[in-house]
Amino acid sequence: MNPQQQLPRDYLDQIATQQTKRTLSLNRPQLYIFIGIIAIVIIIILAVVVGMISQSRKEPWERLSVRLAATSEVAESSEGKIKNSQLRSINSNVKISLTNTQRDLAAPLLSAGVKTKEIPASVTKSESSEAMIARLEDARLNAKYDSTYAREMSYQLSNLLTLLRQLYASSSNEMNKTYLKTTYDNFEPVQKNLADFSASNE
Repeated sequence: MNPQQQLPRDYLDQIATQQTKRTLSLNRPQLYIFIGIIAIVIIIILAVVVGMISQSRKEPWERLSVRLAATSEVAESSEGKIKNSQLRSINSNVKISLTNTQRDLAAPLLSAGVKTKEIPASVTKSESSEAMIARLEDARLNAKYDSTYAREMSYQLSNLLTLLRQLYASSSNEMNKTYLKTTYDNFEPVQKNLADFSASNE
């Protein structure tokens, strides 16, 4: 080869190893399997998301159901232990309101898809009345039952009113909104009476 001879411009391209371009090609059965797998993954993701949304809507209603039951348990356990006649009357109002509210809760729970027998243990545990009943028993042993009951029940009803407001704000069902407003209107004056009694007996 003559060193003076000029090399063609694409000489390096000519001597370089040619890489064959491979394209991803799937035959029909493989393509159908691939599409099927993607469809299954999308369906699973959608089911999880829908389940999470559904649970987030159900959880406040579950909490309301359990909170009402816990409050009712405290009101029932206080029967015969309250000395003050005014406070006994307030407790009677609490019990009546709770009975009516729990009775009327069935329809809203049904519309929210809540089954009381399937409420998660985490919700039941977080709303348990055990600690409150224990504090009231300590107060009874120390002859401070009435003032402790008024303070504890006032706080419990205050939490209930907060939950009712939250549910009302997030609900679009008119029947449920009517139930929530009626329940709120029933408990608000009782909670105020308890708060006033507690403040006057500090």
